[in-house]
Amino acid sequence: MNKKNISSLTTPSFLVNLDALENNIKKYQNLAIENSVELFPMLKTHKSSEITKMQIDAGAKGVLVGTIDEAEAVVQKSGVTKVMLAYPVIGDSNLDRIIALNEKCELFVAFDNEIPAKALSEKLTNSTINYQIIINSGLNRFGVSPENSVTLFNSLNKYPNLIFKGISTHTGQVYGFSKSEVKEITQKEIDIMTLAKNLLTKNGASVEFVATGTTPTFENAIKSSEITISRPGNYVFFDAIQVALGAAKENDCALTVLATVVSHPSEDLFILDCGSKCLGLDQGAHGNSLTKGFGIIKNHPELTIIGLSEEVAKVKVDENTTLKIGDKIEIIPNHSCSAANMTNYLIGHRFGNIERIIEVDIRGNSRKIFID
Repeated sequence: MNKKNISSLTTPSFLVNLDALENNIKKYQNLAIENSVELFPMLKTHKSSEITKMQIDAGAKGVLVGTIDEAEAVVQKSGVTKVMLAYPVIGDSNLDRIIALNEKCELFVAFDNEIPAKALSEKLTNSTINYQIIINSGLNRFGVSPENSVTLFNSLNKYPNLIFKGISTHTGQVYGFSKSEVKEITQKEIDIMTLAKNLLTKNGASVEFVATGTTPTFENAIKSSEITISRPGNYVFFDAIQVALGAAKENDCALTVLATVVSHPSEDLFILDCGSKCLGLDQGAHGNSLTKGFGIIKNHPELTIIGLSEEVAKVKVDENTTLKIGDKIEIIPNHSCSAANMTNYLIGHRFGNIERIIEVDIRGNSRKIFID
């Protein structure tokens, strides 16, 4: 039986090159193993229980999640036993869900202040929960300085049902810098986490893990003997921003959006049937624009996506092109995490032949509430 080709699909469609996906998972897992680092992939990139299983089967020790919905769904659907929360959680209903989840897996909550810790401790009865202290390594979003991590540890140490396990950080500011500055950002990440660990240890804390993680800093950060857990996310798909930062090549980018040329209003302009609701509006992250346009059109360096409406894209012709109305093209999104969150499923293919459907089944707000 002949397999259906992606050229027969309606557009827009979200595609995943299965060879690239598998190679990316294998490469990062092997690098982690070679450097004696545990991999806890961030799930916000793909939000898929199937891809999570692929990562765990390859050797990942646990996962990092951005939402409680992701945590609940991945434990239920993927059988994951270790889950880290990236951000602090507060609010009665949220904390109740965290406590329930803690009974189903080994959970690591995250704190950068005492208020949510106190609230969680007061709700815990006859049980304990692991926690990590978030360190600010330059993104200036969540986290405390290495010096203040000691103060926070001391304030949390009075809650016997909260068990300190380690420290974590996200050096997301790397996305606002150039390719040449990635190594410098990575070294700063290592230095800050090493300082925090040493200060905490000197203060009597047992620091079982030091966790970092962004895709651009991954390969250099894991070479440090101080880093014991890495938590990259984007590496499974990569995207145009990762290409701009030198973390990947175009052929490594597993996620693409298939679109059709639907109009040619002027000699230097084409219109596609995919817009911001497929590609997102990212042109960079955390500060700078690292990319040209709103994605890379594969095999067409003469084309630039210069504008997006919700459902259509404007493409500028920079040089001579063979493109015409009716042609289908693949686009590497600037930010694959945002693009993958726009769909319920991804179409997995090899060499253009469709092999299987991958559900995006652990997205946020997937937990329905019940009204009495």
